[in-house]
Amino acid sequence: MSIKPVPESNIDAVVVKTLKLEPDNSEHLSALCGPFDKNLRQIESRLGIRIKNRGHEFEVQGNKKTVGASLELLKQLYREVVSSGELSPETLHLYLQESGIEAITVGQDQTVQLIKTRKKSIKPRGDNQNVYVNAIRTHDINFGIGPAGTGKTYLAVAVGVNMLMAGKVDKIILSRPAVEAGERLGFLPGDLSQKIDPYLRPLYDALYELFGFERVEKLIEKGFIEVAPLAYMRGRTLNNAFIILDESQNTTVEQMKMFLTRIGFGSTVVVTGDVTQVDLPLRTQSGLKHVMRVLDGVKGLSFTHFSSRDVVRHPLVQRIVEAYQAFEDRD
Repeated sequence: MSIKPVPESNIDAVVVKTLKLEPDNSEHLSALCGPFDKNLRQIESRLGIRIKNRGHEFEVQGNKKTVGASLELLKQLYREVVSSGELSPETLHLYLQESGIEAITVGQDQTVQLIKTRKKSIKPRGDNQNVYVNAIRTHDINFGIGPAGTGKTYLAVAVGVNMLMAGKVDKIILSRPAVEAGERLGFLPGDLSQKIDPYLRPLYDALYELFGFERVEKLIEKGFIEVAPLAYMRGRTLNNAFIILDESQNTTVEQMKMFLTRIGFGSTVVVTGDVTQVDLPLRTQSGLKHVMRVLDGVKGLSFTHFSSRDVVRHPLVQRIVEAYQAFEDRD
């Protein structure tokens, strides 16, 4: 069966390239292609290419840039199948969202910053995530700024877990400002720690996924992992620790200054936030927005800015972020 030509209006120049996937294993190739070649059809639809295969030989037609990236995608997906025995819908989905081409080609110009943890190894998706992880490993204070779903907090927790396992830090400290997003903290049941706990839940979830529930609970009990509201940082000096301040757009200017001046020797700090989702009272300036101006150009710090194209959740999340941004830009 011949490949249908790609319309000339959609491409700069049509190219056809071939690829042989090794090892030539029928079960692995079947998992890659999916039932009735469902996975291949999904890749074609999302990337605007044509794919045909016979056994382990694949032929891809499309414009030059997309074909090259598509071949790299097929290689990476096949490696996933060989290592795990399957191609999960989540894995395929993450590579095929709108930022997929950048995610596929990461590592062609720089080394991929693989993060190894107790439960799994995490590979950054796209250039921005890769730059972010490298920055955290090479700078003492780092800022990850951008919309929800770009992996800012998850990657920071993963690097922290990796550094704790390697003995590079003595403990992990996770913090968040306890600011209500339309709710009222006082109406929540329980004492103060129980009221605060829901605000820290995303940090717990990341730890559980990377370390395992029982291991996390033991590390918290022994003081190797500390999860605390931002207010509890005042008056402390934090040495030899990996410290994450999440949702930092909800800090005040004073709180941000207080937090950044807690940093001691041997510590690494990651500050994450989304300046489009500030829940502070009206006329209260966000500490994250303020610090972006104050520390601009200061040596020894890193700022990584994410956009909707870096979203690694469901494709609709990316479109929602873009729609809100476009709506706010009109106002």
